Amino acid sequence: MKQLLSGLSELGLGDLEQLDVYQDLKEDDKEASEKREKKGAKKEEKREEDFLFPKLYFCPVCGNEIRTPVVRAGKAKLIGSERDLRPHYAGIDPLKYDAILCPRCGYAAVSRFFNEMTSAKAKLIKETITPKFQAPRFVEGAFSYDDAILRHRLALACAIVSRAKVSERAYICLKLAWLTRSKEEESTSLSEQEELKRAEEEYLTNAFEGFVEAIGKEWFPICGMEESTLLCMLAEVGRKIGRYDEAMHFASKLILSRTVSDRIKDRAREIKDAILEDKKQQEEQA
Repeated sequence: MKQLLSGLSELGLGDLEQLDVYQDLKEDDKEASEKREKKGAKKEEKREEDFLFPKLYFCPVCGNEIRTPVVRAGKAKLIGSERDLRPHYAGIDPLKYDAILCPRCGYAAVSRFFNEMTSAKAKLIKETITPKFQAPRFVEGAFSYDDAILRHRLALACAIVSRAKVSERAYICLKLAWLTRSKEEESTSLSEQEELKRAEEEYLTNAFEGFVEAIGKEWFPICGMEESTLLCMLAEVGRKIGRYDEAMHFASKLILSRTVSDRIKDRAREIKDAILEDKKQQEEQA
């Protein structure tokens, strides 16, 4: 560096003789990099509450005004789904906010069915749920999985009490299975993990049996699912709960279909291979 700027001392600028030709550019790059890192850190620090806003509902049973947190439209980015249709989002789990609860009368339902109310159903809720109902603590901001599971359990109880369609009950059971799995993935306690796995299997079993029954009683789409989507989900759920013959039946039906999309067929083949692998492992352990 002395060679590059030597002689400047003769001009009274000797302190500049040691300058690095590209030092300022390096500093600019470093500053820009630090800014990018800080910006990225801010994005990572985004709280779950930032995805939410309070939405107003009116209880179809008692008319009470309900404000409950819901996920802002377009804020939750879907990054994939499991073979039993459990979705995964970046930054938040919208599944936690799907059950709407009236703190006055105790009516709860998932958003898809919340306003599907008749006078007969409302009467059953008022007679069976409302007299005994004690409102849970008010949850401000983000829900925990415990909060979400409790609300969905009440939604399931209301569906049973009000004699809702079998598909609605099965749908809530499926969502409870997903929520239970999510809680299990967060848990650090082995005993709690085992308990949650057993609970998930129970929810999946009820979802499986309910949807199988719904196929024979209801028109498609069922809970927003076309036949191929529902059968694919049932094949995977059947595999998870060890109902291999029924699961294989659903997977094979999709694979042999002339109308099912290639995407669904590929997933059905994955499930069929997984069933065969599960059965092989089971035989080896026997």
